[in-house]
Amino acid sequence: MATTLHPSSIVLVPTSVKEAKPRTTNSSQKLLANCKTLNELKQLHCDMMKKGLCHKPSGHFNKLVAACVQIGTLESLDYARNAVQDDGVSMPSLYVYNCLIRGYASAGLGEQAILLYIQMVVMGMVPDNYTFPFLLSACSKTMKLWEGVQVHGTAVKMGLDGDTFVSNSLIHFYAECGKVELGRKVFDKMLERNVVSWTSLINGYAGRDMAKEAVSLFFQMVEAGVEPNPVTMVCVISACAKLKDLELGKKVCAYICESGVELNALMVNALVDMYMKCGDICSARRIFEECTDKNLVMYNTIMSNYVYHGWAGDALVILDEILRKGPRPDKVTMLSTIAACAHLGDLSVGKSSHAYVLRNGLEGWDNILNAIVDMYMKCGERGAACKVFEHMPNKTVVTWNSLIAGLVRDGDVESAWRIFDEMQERDLVSWNTMINALVQASMFEEAIELFREMQNQGIEGDRVTMVGIASACGYLGALDLAKWVCTYIEKNDIHMDLQLGTAVVDMFSRCGDPSSAMHVFRRMEERDVSAWTAAIGVMAMEGNTEGAIELFNEMLKQKVKPDDVVFVALLSACSHGGSVDQGRQVFWSMEKTHRTSPQIVHYGCMVDLLGRAGLLEEALHLIQSMPMEPNDVMWGSLLAACRKQKNVELAHYAAEKLTQLAPERVGVHVLLSNIYASAGKWTDVARVRLQMKEKGVQKVPGSSSIEVHGLIHEFTSGDESHAENTQIELMLQEINCRLSKIGYVPDTTNVLLDVDEQEKEHLLSRHSEKLAMAYGLITTAQGKLQLETITGIIFSRKDIVLVEIIGNGFS
Repeated sequence: MATTLHPSSIVLVPTSVKEAKPRTTNSSQKLLANCKTLNELKQLHCDMMKKGLCHKPSGHFNKLVAACVQIGTLESLDYARNAVQDDGVSMPSLYVYNCLIRGYASAGLGEQAILLYIQMVVMGMVPDNYTFPFLLSACSKTMKLWEGVQVHGTAVKMGLDGDTFVSNSLIHFYAECGKVELGRKVFDKMLERNVVSWTSLINGYAGRDMAKEAVSLFFQMVEAGVEPNPVTMVCVISACAKLKDLELGKKVCAYICESGVELNALMVNALVDMYMKCGDICSARRIFEECTDKNLVMYNTIMSNYVYHGWAGDALVILDEILRKGPRPDKVTMLSTIAACAHLGDLSVGKSSHAYVLRNGLEGWDNILNAIVDMYMKCGERGAACKVFEHMPNKTVVTWNSLIAGLVRDGDVESAWRIFDEMQERDLVSWNTMINALVQASMFEEAIELFREMQNQGIEGDRVTMVGIASACGYLGALDLAKWVCTYIEKNDIHMDLQLGTAVVDMFSRCGDPSSAMHVFRRMEERDVSAWTAAIGVMAMEGNTEGAIELFNEMLKQKVKPDDVVFVALLSACSHGGSVDQGRQVFWSMEKTHRTSPQIVHYGCMVDLLGRAGLLEEALHLIQSMPMEPNDVMWGSLLAACRKQKNVELAHYAAEKLTQLAPERVGVHVLLSNIYASAGKWTDVARVRLQMKEKGVQKVPGSSSIEVHGLIHEFTSGDESHAENTQIELMLQEINCRLSKIGYVPDTTNVLLDVDEQEKEHLLSRHSEKLAMAYGLITTAQGKLQLETITGIIFSRKDIVLVEIIGNGFS
């Protein structure tokens, strides 16, 4: 509830009342000036009362109040206030009230200062141009906007708003209360401004995320011929740091050099912080090292910036200097130290820091304990982290988030989710951490469901959220949901930065919508190598080798340096497009033209390219001539190619190599079994299957999924468990009937089981992709309409046949 400062019954009329400063000539006044503690003042006060000095107009009492205010403790201020009320002083002077208001305001006790002002007015005492600045300071420290506005109104009525001291205080008050625009109005009306006027407004802009306005006002001040003081310079340097504008920061520094403003510790600290935040680490280090009078604030500034920029080792070097040269580390120092230990995984220093925190009573600061939890989790000490967490008296959202993030890094998504469910309060970081954890664990449907729950609770996603959701949609191939994600980003004005733009391009690519993927890519304001790689990956998905090469050349023209991943995407495009010669050219240009040594993954791409083209001998020669040992993926690619080319002998050789490297891989046995089945070697098939059974190896059935009305439905081959299985069966019969009428004959040679032809045809008709397609046809109005427009067979893969439903997305 706002306090009414001026009762309506009181009329404030300016008078000529002005307290003259008493002369301090006697011994009592000299003793007052020398008192350092409240006990000394109390003894002197008793002596003065015995001598009757407090009742004489000599100013002894005023000096007593001023001395109490100078000590500045709550006890000393209350003693002075009680002395005013109880010591028989008939009418305390305005000077006394101004002193008390100033004292309570300086101590952060704004409420008491305001009550003193009301008491003063009720007594009929008229405030002066000293009262209002002290009172406005009290209002700003307690964020009493309404009371401060009343003070402003009273100052205007009394004609004191033209006083520079009062106006400066108003500017500061409005800035502190978040009303910088009102402070600007006061500033604009001032007939006379001094350096404090400019500095107050510059500080107001800088403190309210209006750094550009702060810097602009600074240069206006310089043009007006007003010389800035060190406080002004600290404010404008801090504004440059917030903008992270190095050129602007250098201009301000140039002015400091030219104007001859003497550097103090605060300015040096601000300069170090500015250069660090602007990325000029060398200049920051130079200024720091040249400073001969380093204080703890300066050490803390450079340490926190080192941690922020990932230079954790340098932060600990600074800590060593602090310990050698004397400034005692405080809670800010320890926060940076513990964060550095977390980055480095330095458990030894981390434990020592924890012990220092406990010895010095710093554990009461929530941020410190949050950092300790995070440090132990990153150092792999999960038990210690949980112990600290359990004993925390005040678990904030940040605390819970630290524990969840640590569990996620540990790979324990289940425990992280349990902790997440236990949280009484969650912020956006909580949701983002959990959503991205589910994505990393390949729990894509769960991630999307959690995002829906987040929306139901009225929390809007940000850039980090949408990166995770875009990835989930891409892996699920959920095109409708992908389009909704893109609309959500635009509707909520989420900035499409490099990371999010790249994720959306990849999402549309995986969902089979290359045109949308390239549309997003072309609209990106900035593209790094990851963005270009995603776009080249779009071409690879289509098997569009020429398009991939064109994009690569365009990337080189944009002076973007290719990395290893770009060449993987290029070689994949060549492989999917069957462009053997271009693939060879790209592979050999890596080292000769782009000075990038091919890694094992690039050799794997070449083996896949050559295998798909039927060049098995060349693929085997490439594997044998590699500068590194081939891995299981390499032999797996060759084995898959052997199946396609029906090369049983080489398949057997590749399978042996693969089994030696990865005996636990189920796919090796299944693929080898299928190769034998394709060649009609059923005895060998039985032998491999028996080996699988003896080893306890089970083949995971293949599955296909389809998105209908925003939900993902998954089917496995021969699946009859779906709720709408009867309708699916009828649709499959309809499809088979129509395909037969247009001349389609099932290719039963790819059914890898020793059964009769009729059974083979039945198995082909129950393939997971056909089940998914049939479900799509019966559950969407568009699907039912498009059934009439089946125009034929697009292509035949060895084990399944896919038909084109015109205009319907099923393919």
